[in-house]
Amino acid sequence: MSDSRENPSPERRTLECVKEAPGAAESRQDPRYEAVRSRDARFDGVFCTAVRSTGIYCRPSCPAVTPKPENVRFYPSAAAAQQAGFRACRRCRPDASPGSAEWDLRADLVGRAMRMIADGVVDREGVGGLARRLGYSSRQVQRQLTAELGAGPVALARAQRAHTARVLLQTTPLSVTDVAFAAGFSSVRRFNETVREVYALTPSALRAAAPRGSSGAADGDGLALRLAHRSPYAAAQVFDFLGRRAVPGVEEMRGEPGRRTYRRTLVLPYGVGVASVAEPARSRPGGWLDVRLRLTELRDLATAVERLRSLFDLDADPYAVAERLADSGELARLAAAEPGLRSPGAAEPHELAVRAVLGQQVTVASARTLAGRLVAAYGKPLPAPDGGLTHLFPDTAALAEAPLDEVGMPEARRTALRALAAALADGTVPLEPGADRDDADRALRALPGIGPWTAGYVRMRALRDPDVFLPGDAGVRHGLDLLNCAPSHAARWRPWRSYAVHHLWRAAAESTPPTTTKRPARANRSTP
Repeated sequence: MSDSRENPSPERRTLECVKEAPGAAESRQDPRYEAVRSRDARFDGVFCTAVRSTGIYCRPSCPAVTPKPENVRFYPSAAAAQQAGFRACRRCRPDASPGSAEWDLRADLVGRAMRMIADGVVDREGVGGLARRLGYSSRQVQRQLTAELGAGPVALARAQRAHTARVLLQTTPLSVTDVAFAAGFSSVRRFNETVREVYALTPSALRAAAPRGSSGAADGDGLALRLAHRSPYAAAQVFDFLGRRAVPGVEEMRGEPGRRTYRRTLVLPYGVGVASVAEPARSRPGGWLDVRLRLTELRDLATAVERLRSLFDLDADPYAVAERLADSGELARLAAAEPGLRSPGAAEPHELAVRAVLGQQVTVASARTLAGRLVAAYGKPLPAPDGGLTHLFPDTAALAEAPLDEVGMPEARRTALRALAAALADGTVPLEPGADRDDADRALRALPGIGPWTAGYVRMRALRDPDVFLPGDAGVRHGLDLLNCAPSHAARWRPWRSYAVHHLWRAAAESTPPTTTKRPARANRSTP
C-alpha cells in the first residue's frame, strides 16, 4: 500500500502544516492555533501545543486559558515537546492522548517505525533492533523520525516509558523501584531523571499528585486504566463484532448489550495477561474505554495497552473517515447512520491469521466453533483459569507439526493451516507491528490455500491497514447489491476502504439475504 494522501481531511491538512512549518503560531489564522482556541479534541494526538511562558505542553483541547499566539509553539509529538524542555500539563495529560491515525494509514518507514515503537520494540531490542526490522540503517531511521516528528526513536520510546511510569505510579501501590523497571527503564537513576524532566516532579511527588478519579486503581483484580479515543465511537458495533467471533477458552463476552464486558487472554513478550474491556454506556460522556489488565509481568503493560488499542481501533480518525465516505454518495447514508464505526484490529496478529484460515468458506459461527476446537486441543492452559478464559491461543510452532484431526476440517484446509503456521513461526510471513504490508501480502499468497480474501482479511485486521477492500466476500457483495453499486465503486472510498467494508457488512447483516441471487462458489461466507 502506498502512502495515500488523496483528498486529505482537515486533520491531515493540519498535520501537514505541523510538518511544513513547525514553531510559533504567526497569527490567529494559523489552523493549529484555531484548533487550540476552539479546544478541538479532533486534534488531540495530532500535535502538541507548548507555551513558552509556562514551560508546559498540552493537548489542543486543554481546558486551560488559551495562550497568546506569540507564546505558543507547536510540536508534532509529545517527545519533541519534551526534548525542547517542556513538561506535560497535569490537567489535560497530553501524554495520554489518542494516537495519530496517520501511523496506521502510512506504509512508509515512519509509519512502520511508529507502530513498532508503540509495541515496545525499542525497549526490548534497542534502536538497532528497530532498524533491522525496518530494513534500514539506524542513522536513516533516526534522520527520518527526527525530520517528521522532531524526535528520534530513543526519545519517542522514552516518552512512552514516561507515560507508562506515570500510570503505574498513580494507579498501583508498586514501589518506585518496581515501577522503574516495569515501565522499561534500565536504571532507577534514569527513571528519576526522566520523570523530573517530563513532569517537573519527583516520582514520589507525581504519585502524591494523582487526581481523584484518575485513570484507574489497582486491586486484586488487576490494573484499571482508561484508553482514550476520538469520539464518536460506535462501541456497540465493535462489541457486536468481537462478540460474534469470541473463541471459547480464549475470549468471552459477558453481560447484555449496552453493559457488556469483552475479556480475553494475551500472549505478551515477557508473560501472559487477561484483559477486560467494558462497553461504555451510550449516555456516558468522555472519549475512553475502561480496561482492566492482569499481567504476570508488568513490563508488558505498554505492549498490552497498544495491542488493545489496535483491537478496538482506538487511534482511528472518525472525522476523516466520515468526510471521505460522505462524499462517495453510495455510502453516505450508512456512514451517517453509524457515526464512529471502527475497523477492529487484532490483539495477536499470528492468532488472527490462523483464525482467518479457519474462517475460509464457512460462516462466522462455524469458524468460531473450529477455533474453539483448535484451542481445546492445542492451546496452552492459562496458569489460573478466569471464568470462561481457560487457554492461551495455540503457538504457531506447535500447530505447524500438529495433525489437526481434532478440529474437523478437510485435509486441504489442514495443509493450508500447517503451512501458514510454519511460515509464521519461522518469520517467512511477517506480521509483527510495523511489518511491510506488501511483503506480508505476497508471502501469504505464496502459501498453499491462501487466496485474496484470506490475505486481505489478515492485512485489514492483523496489519491494521485502513484501506483494504474484499470484493470476494459474500457480505461485501450483498452490501454492494443493497446499494446498487459495483465493486469498482470502492475506488471512491480510498484511503478508508476497510471502514467501507464494515459498513457493507453491517448493511448485509441487518437485511434479509436474497434467496435468488447466486454467489460464486468460491466467495467467502465469513460475514458478520
